[in-house]
Order: sequence, then structure tokens, then C-alpha cells
Amino acid sequence: MSSPIVTVILPAKDAGPYIGTTVTTLGRQFEDPSRVRLVVIDDGSTDDTRVQVQHFARDMPHVELISNAQPVGLAAARNQGLERVDTDYFCFVDGDDWMHPERLESLVASMRRLECDFVRTDHVTDTDGRRRLMKAPFAWRGRVADPRDAILPADETTMVDYPYAWAGMFHRRVIDQGLAHFEPGLFTAEDRPWIWRLHLRATSFAVVDAPAILYRRGVTTSLTQVLDRRQLDFLPAFAEAIRVVEQDADADRFLPKIATTTMSVCAYHLFRARAMSASDRTALRHGIRDLLRAIPEDQIDPALLRLSDRRRRILARLVREVRTA
Repeated sequence: MSSPIVTVILPAKDAGPYIGTTVTTLGRQFEDPSRVRLVVIDDGSTDDTRVQVQHFARDMPHVELISNAQPVGLAAARNQGLERVDTDYFCFVDGDDWMHPERLESLVASMRRLECDFVRTDHVTDTDGRRRLMKAPFAWRGRVADPRDAILPADETTMVDYPYAWAGMFHRRVIDQGLAHFEPGLFTAEDRPWIWRLHLRATSFAVVDAPAILYRRGVTTSLTQVLDRRQLDFLPAFAEAIRVVEQDADADRFLPKIATTTMSVCAYHLFRARAMSASDRTALRHGIRDLLRAIPEDQIDPALLRLSDRRRRILARLVREVRTA
């Protein structure tokens, strides 16, 4: 039996209908399945997630299954997995997603060849069998770059707008440097401060081609589909992202980007709020007001001008309320 060379962190909650596919594909990443160490965090599932993992991972020799009696959220569950990483390389996958064969072998080869802190890849969305390629928004492929150079411009989609933790692979030194940690307690948007910290403080990265990871959209139990108060976790997540940027020596350079992204996401959630309960809509509006106050005043108007007309109109009233309060 060979030693693992990559640790896969797999948080899952009530993923019983899908996680068998996820685990099966992880067993096909190397000719020798012992090259993968799988850490599964069953985050308070009430279905047969644990049983499914035990069944489908029976031929994988390096599997650790952690069970949380009560859900702690995706951020904290991923942190539990990070504490178990004992290989040079690690990555994430969610319990309803899956990988094409040899994806991880390809990513390990890229990490070794490029010797960078992390690599990012495209991904494929799967919505009821309809698949769409989503490209990582960076012009250069297979070339090592400074992660800070992939943040701007403020008015275009860049790598900090591509926060998917599972779309890549990382060297364990980003754990040692404190860059892989997620803000605990967040059930959604946990990857927003994480991606900013990574791009501001890591030394090197690359976007590379690799066999696909497939992201299943439209899962009814996913928090992206459930419009309840947990959706409001994007508020503290973006507040933390703003703090991360403000603490940077080049904060003036990057504040326009985080201000624009924050306000765009606020407008998006305001638009979706019509499907929320009245109390959640009220909490959302109060939270957005507080978040807007966290953005430096001189960044507000320029950021508004970078938004689409619809998002600018949606947000304009709350901006006026903040300014006249």
C-alpha cells in the first residue's frame, strides 16, 4: 500500500442521494487509490450520508469519517478537515459534486511542476443533466503568477469573484501560513473572506487545465436554494472580507474592488428577498445598511457607477437611507 499524496476534505450534510457518486469518483483519481486520503465530515446529517460513505469508500484504504452531532456549518466543517491534512497537497469537494477520473493526479502534477501555493481550474455546472463550462476568470493558463495580480480591475469579474474552494488544489504551506482557514459559524458565503485572504497573502498561484469537477446545481437541500435566515451569513462574510482588505498595505488599491463586489452581492440578495419571509426581509435590509456603513464613504458612489442599472436602482434607496441616518 502506498502513502497518500493528497488529502480530500469532504464536508456533507444530508447528501445521501448524491455522495455515493462523489466518493466513487474519488476512488478513480489515481491508478492506486491509496494515493488519496479522504476526510469526510458528516455535519449533523439526518439521512444515511454516513452509511453511504462507508459503503462507497470500502475500497479506499485511507478514509477518516468525522461525525458532528449538530451541524456546525460548511466553514467550521472544512476547518475540521484542514486539521487532518498530513499530505503535501489538499483539496475540497462537496457532498453533491463529483470529479472526472484522474483530475487529482493531473492537479498534483501541475503543483509539482509549477511549485506554486495553489492552482485553480474551470468547473462544469450540472443542472438536471444540462452541463455548462464555467471558466476561471484569468487570461493565462499554466503560468505562475502573483495572486494579487488577479484581483483587479474593479469593474470586471476576476479571481476573487471565483471563490469556489473546490475548484483547485493547495499546498499545505497555505495551512501553515494561516491562509486556508474559514471564518467559523458561516453557513453561506464562507469562501468570500477566504478567497480574498488567499489572493492578498499567498505568494504564487496558477490557473491550469485539468479533468473536470462537476458542480450540481438546483439541489433542493442546498443553502443556495433555501431562502431562510442562513442566507444572511453573506453579511458578516463580506464584512470580514472588507476588514481583510483594509488591513492590507495596498488597501487603497483594492478597496474599489471589494466595495463593488459587496454592493453587487447586496443588490442580488435584495432582489431575491421577495421570496423571503417578512421578518427575514427586514433583517436583510438592516444588515445591508450596516454592511454599507463598513465600506469607506469615498468608495460608495464609484462602486454604484460600476453596477448594472438594475442593481444600482435596487440598492439606491438603502444607500440614501444610510447617508441620511
